[in-house]
Amino acid sequence: MQASLKKLLPHILVSIGFIVISLLYFNPVLSGKQIFQSDIMHYIGMSKQQNDFRANNQEETYWTNSAFGGMPTYQLGAKYPHNYIKSLDSALRFLPRPADYLFLYFLGFYILLLTLKVDFKLAALGALAFGFSTYLIIILGVGHNSKAHAIAYMPLVLSGILLTFQQKYVLGFLLTTVAMALEIGANHFQMTYYLMLLVIVLGIVYLIDAYKKKILPHFFKAVGLLVVAVIISVGLNATNIMATQEYVKESTRGKSEITINPDGTAKEVTTGLDKDYITEYSYGILETFNLYIPRFMGGGNGEDVGKDSEIYKFYTNIGASPVEALNESKSTPTYWGKQPIVEAPAYIGAVVLFLFVFALFLVKGRLKWWLVGGTILSLLLSYGKNLDFLTNFFIDYVPLYNKFRAVSSIQVILELCIPILAIFGLVRLFNDFEGDDKKLKALKYTAIITGGLAVLFLLFKSSFSFVGANDGYYRQVYGEYGESFVRALKDDRKAMFTTDTLRTLVLVLLSAGTIFMFLKKKLSEKLVVVVFAVLIVFDLVSVDRRYVNEDNFVSSIQVNKPYSANEADLEIMKDTTHFRVFDVTSGAARASYFHNSLTGYHAAKLGRYNELFDFHIARNNINVLNMLNTKYIIADDDKGNIFPYENEDTNGNAWFVSEVKQVGSANEELTGLESLDNKNIAITTQSIPKRNFTVDSTASISITEYKPNYLKYKSNNINDGFAVFSEIYYADGWQAFIDGKAVPHYRVNYVLRALEIPKGNHTIEFKFEPKVIQTGSSIALASSILLGLLILGGLFYEFKYKAKESA
Repeated sequence: MQASLKKLLPHILVSIGFIVISLLYFNPVLSGKQIFQSDIMHYIGMSKQQNDFRANNQEETYWTNSAFGGMPTYQLGAKYPHNYIKSLDSALRFLPRPADYLFLYFLGFYILLLTLKVDFKLAALGALAFGFSTYLIIILGVGHNSKAHAIAYMPLVLSGILLTFQQKYVLGFLLTTVAMALEIGANHFQMTYYLMLLVIVLGIVYLIDAYKKKILPHFFKAVGLLVVAVIISVGLNATNIMATQEYVKESTRGKSEITINPDGTAKEVTTGLDKDYITEYSYGILETFNLYIPRFMGGGNGEDVGKDSEIYKFYTNIGASPVEALNESKSTPTYWGKQPIVEAPAYIGAVVLFLFVFALFLVKGRLKWWLVGGTILSLLLSYGKNLDFLTNFFIDYVPLYNKFRAVSSIQVILELCIPILAIFGLVRLFNDFEGDDKKLKALKYTAIITGGLAVLFLLFKSSFSFVGANDGYYRQVYGEYGESFVRALKDDRKAMFTTDTLRTLVLVLLSAGTIFMFLKKKLSEKLVVVVFAVLIVFDLVSVDRRYVNEDNFVSSIQVNKPYSANEADLEIMKDTTHFRVFDVTSGAARASYFHNSLTGYHAAKLGRYNELFDFHIARNNINVLNMLNTKYIIADDDKGNIFPYENEDTNGNAWFVSEVKQVGSANEELTGLESLDNKNIAITTQSIPKRNFTVDSTASISITEYKPNYLKYKSNNINDGFAVFSEIYYADGWQAFIDGKAVPHYRVNYVLRALEIPKGNHTIEFKFEPKVIQTGSSIALASSILLGLLILGGLFYEFKYKAKESA
């Protein structure tokens, strides 16, 4: 028992160290502050209605009316029955956010390196190198929490896979099952997809290795176990996966029936996202050097250049006070790459990359090749439209690749692979497998490559233009001062380039000197580890804190209640009827926080609604606004004062029409809304038995009960009627009832629900009861029970096996 505790003690101490470091980096959380994340602000706006419903009714709604006219909550933090893997995840994320994600970065990578049989001290060093990688910190700063969540579990998944290939079948199988379940539960399928690409590279390398070593039966046994592990992990997340898969077909990620653009030109028909949209954020080939020199391309779109900058001088020269000039200098667009927006460079670290190159000369075998393969694949795919032939091949032929945008984010794979190989550079440095002469030779080549590259950049920096894609825009905005502004901007870009290149060169020389001193027996192994820990942490943290620091933290109330109602909101909220609001003064999710909004903030909106918005709502088609029951439009006057315009011509919650016009294509239905008299006529591509109805002036239909997932109406009509409801049609979950009896309903006017109602007085109900939730929850429960039994069986087997060994 004492021996086991002594063995565990270093890992316990390292874990405690990770907790302390995570809290120190994000130290404002200790005083109750929270990090202000722009994406989370939008998420709070989008999810307020469902969160309020959950709090008030102690049940879950899987539909919200607060954004985009109405949509499922599957990707808005919906909670599902029997999702026990989520409870485990919550237990692991016990620290205040975002320190919890940083801790997971560290812990997962540490376990991965231990799995690769790295000494705990070097494993801890590697964890720091991975966790403080600038991109991983930046996404916490802006609120890409689900992305950070998924990245944090990647090393743990790899640990389970590698253990299985190491013939530790029981432990590897169980760890893969749990880790993969946690990875899927993080709910960022793009990151999980990228992890799958890396695992495929790993699998190919291991297959080749198994063939050479004639151990193919072991390889296929491991693969078989891993397949079962993944199946169970999918089962543990069945509800989320099934609901997402059902929704994605109807979202902007699914196939569209529309073959024209809003301007009437032909539209490229795809089964996924548009290629231009997928590749909008394509990493520039020259930007590759941002991984090595942090502000090689100027850093981000809003750099703080300080009062020693040319931009500061520019502002003071045109009459700004020192305070005004300093404030303007805090958000200078120094980035001169081709991407639309860059918060910060994806800096991996000069020291880490130095060790990576050093490892290339010393590390051999399958470990090197799957890490190098993953790195190269990740880098090439991140180029997107800048490497068209490869990107187009993946978009056109690799399954699911066209479902994801922002191809530059695939660099998370190289940000995972490079620190692993870098640490193995130190592992090889410290072992006796290679002679000192070979290590010295590797050091010489590494110093020449990495240091020489920095020297070349310094010598030939005049060959770079330092011209940004938006510089022409700045010339126009600043008028007569435009040329002076751009000139100052270019000078600051050059200064950043020079400063950071010199910084990288110094770090390379210090790294090379440390290894040289070790090889000459001037430094001990422990001291080398300490020196590299200091160099890596200084290198990465000093860059990280340029972009995420104490300034990003605010009081808790500002995070939890990020929006304040303006006069227009307050006036609208006096109206207790049910309607929608179109806020043309602010984008994103602000309006969703207070009202049932036509806008919102989400990467996967309902596809049909998105098309309706582009074709009609964005063009202020009042007929379409009327059919969506848009009672208020928030606008501003010529003095900038915001006011609510009341639309008195709205169609209301529901209305009877006299004619249903059937057309032959989605194009005709969508464009037909331009001039459709939608108060009297409905248009559809669906087959409806009866198309003409008599509408008497006494006919009425009104809403009597309203919840996001339940709507109740009363109708009175002396004739059989056809009612259109100003609610978004979504077949997979919404069910219609007349007097308690289930009846079919239809999609009309491209996005709305409609229903045939017999004459007389009737009660109409719409209930959102998606079967996918019931089915998925049953599968999740069964999978949880199965995993519990497998864990108990695995523990019994391991104890029994160890008992036999010790006997």
